[in-house]
Amino acid sequence: MSHSSPNHGDRRGQRPGLVVIHYTGMADAASALARLCDPVAEVSAHWLIEDCGRAHALVCETRRAWHAGAGQWQGRCDINSRSIGIELANPGDRPFAAPQMAALRDLLRGIMSRWQIGPDAIIAHSDMAPGRKIDPGPRLDWEALAREGLAIFQRASGADPDLPLGPSLDRIGYPACDPATRLAAFRLRHRPWGTGPEVPADRRTAARLAAMMAPAHGHP
Repeated sequence: MSHSSPNHGDRRGQRPGLVVIHYTGMADAASALARLCDPVAEVSAHWLIEDCGRAHALVCETRRAWHAGAGQWQGRCDINSRSIGIELANPGDRPFAAPQMAALRDLLRGIMSRWQIGPDAIIAHSDMAPGRKIDPGPRLDWEALAREGLAIFQRASGADPDLPLGPSLDRIGYPACDPATRLAAFRLRHRPWGTGPEVPADRRTAARLAAMMAPAHGHP
């Protein structure tokens, strides 16, 4: 379904190379839709997916939606200009519904095909804004998306190298910040069951993911 949000602008010479997944953090999809289309709110996303699986196109993908805010990924700033934003209607305290996840998979396939975006460029809002954002939170099944080539997710084994965490997180794309905040953001996405201080499983998982990344990233 198509709804028009007035909250968008020019991409400032960039093209979509990332997809940022969010949750709305609001009581219901109707409230989220109203806010994302409210010019006073000055927020938007390209897509909103209801828990029933209905997808709303809010901003043309060629335009810059206002969904990501301050943050950085793989050395790049101004994520809004470089990304497509998908909002999942969810208050943040419950699992994502099966129809919603099916619609997300379909939408990701289309976006990735249209813009030649690889699975390593499908990220969480929390990935690019550690400590500031936690969405889409620990309940999103990244592993299921990865099985279909729609994201990256790995479970480390004892055979993976136990390398320092910081350089691996740099290679994956996490922005620089204090180590505890970066670890929390990494776990939220890749090891949501992880708690307490850094452990070898964190380092091995990050090393395994870092090895999957392209040899070099671009610069801001």
